[in-house]
Amino acid sequence: MVLKKLQKFHAEGYAIFRIVVGLMFVQHGAQKLLGWFGAKATVPLLSLMGVAGTIELVGGLAIAVGFFSRLASIGGMAVMIGALATVHFPQGLVPIVNKGELALLFLACFVVIAVHGNGKWSLEQALLKKEMF
Repeated sequence: MVLKKLQKFHAEGYAIFRIVVGLMFVQHGAQKLLGWFGAKATVPLLSLMGVAGTIELVGGLAIAVGFFSRLASIGGMAVMIGALATVHFPQGLVPIVNKGELALLFLACFVVIAVHGNGKWSLEQALLKKEMF
């Protein structure tokens, strides 16, 4: 009974999920590139961390507002796979031990976004009248 009532809010629930994931990813990019959120320093834009930060900032904004979310989530997946492969897995394969649980969780979220696209409350739908990516 309760599950049936919740099911009618599926589209809104997914939109909230997409917006929150996007805004959380933006914070990582803003921390790297802009020095926000307690960062000790910024990274050079033309470095590997700078590219990752740019994808996090721009891709996170795109996901949050629902503009080319699938494309942005593919970029996010690439960054998370790179982080897992270069930073976390060399410290061990167990995410809670190698501190890769956030990267793995973001990766899973980006898979869901890549499959589902923008959904409801999408800037892409409002501007282009259809989902392009």
